[in-house]
Amino acid sequence: MQLNGLIHTFPKHVKLFVAAFVIVLSIGYMTGLLFVGQTEATTPDGIVENYLGNEDKADAKVMKFEKGEREMLTILHTHVLSISFIFFFLGGLISITSLPRKLKAFLMIEPFISIILTFGGIYLLWKGMLWMKYVVLISGIVMTAVFVIGAVAVLIQLFKKQ
Repeated sequence: MQLNGLIHTFPKHVKLFVAAFVIVLSIGYMTGLLFVGQTEATTPDGIVENYLGNEDKADAKVMKFEKGEREMLTILHTHVLSISFIFFFLGGLISITSLPRKLKAFLMIEPFISIILTFGGIYLLWKGMLWMKYVVLISGIVMTAVFVIGAVAVLIQLFKKQ
């Protein structure tokens, strides 16, 4: 067996290790999305309510209060750092696939743009730029789509014949 540094040429035990990592990483990522769904922050207005509160609505099912500065900084700090690591590791795996170079570059770099747009957008929304709710929604969707495409591509490449 000749190794050329591409993921599909790795020994079986290494492929299984990488596959286990990508599967568990995907479960963790999707669990985070389930949490977002629980906060009802999957619509532009839901995003606004999640960070700015809804105490002005008497008929709200769940009362939400505006996040304080300390809470916002904690949310932004933990999410930007942790999601950056998620995409750094996934991007490293994507880099050693046999996908076309431009596709690899997109799947490796775009998530970092989406991280800045999503969480920078959340901060700017919290500061009063309400139109950022659309940027947050779109960039979050793009980030998730790139995660799914990247994870599936790595898993397919792991079991590709040499």
